[in-house]
Amino acid sequence: MGALLGSRLVGGMEDFPALWHSQRPWSYFYLNKTVLGGFLGGIWGVELIKILIGEKQKSGDLFVYPIILGLIIGRIGCFSMGVHEETYGLPTQFFTGMNLGDGLFRHPVSLYEIAFLLLLWLGLKKIESKELLANGALFKLLMIAYFSFRFLLDFIKPHYTWPIGLSTIQIVSLIGLLYYARFIVQPKRLLNLSYA
Repeated sequence: MGALLGSRLVGGMEDFPALWHSQRPWSYFYLNKTVLGGFLGGIWGVELIKILIGEKQKSGDLFVYPIILGLIIGRIGCFSMGVHEETYGLPTQFFTGMNLGDGLFRHPVSLYEIAFLLLLWLGLKKIESKELLANGALFKLLMIAYFSFRFLLDFIKPHYTWPIGLSTIQIVSLIGLLYYARFIVQPKRLLNLSYA
């Protein structure tokens, strides 16, 4: 439920003027979604339920590689839609620019994300082989990396910009990074120090 609500809420807020002028705002929220909002809503939903039932065990590590694989498959689908899916980049003269269906050479941001996710998969495997991580640390590393990547990626995507100079995705990315700030500031918290 947290992921469902988060994905729709953030997706609906991505283009605030379109939401404001929508004749059916509830339908607009339902039809717009983003995986980033789903992650944040899902994390908070799971944490809330764990508090309510008294569960202390971290289980996110089980989902890390399936999440990455799912994102890669999803971005292949986004790329195949070209400009008919709102996951395309700004026009560019950079050598990676591609005609995604509207005659302009654009950043193929879905392909950038696939490349990032493949590198992240390899990086996390490398970290796992070298460090004894605390339970749940792998999931935290995935979220920190993904929130950081999506914050940067939105600079080369068309979006509604809020008065603070950031998009909805960038604001949500910063909220996600703030949620994990203690692990960014003190990375040793990610290690299983009981075996040190």
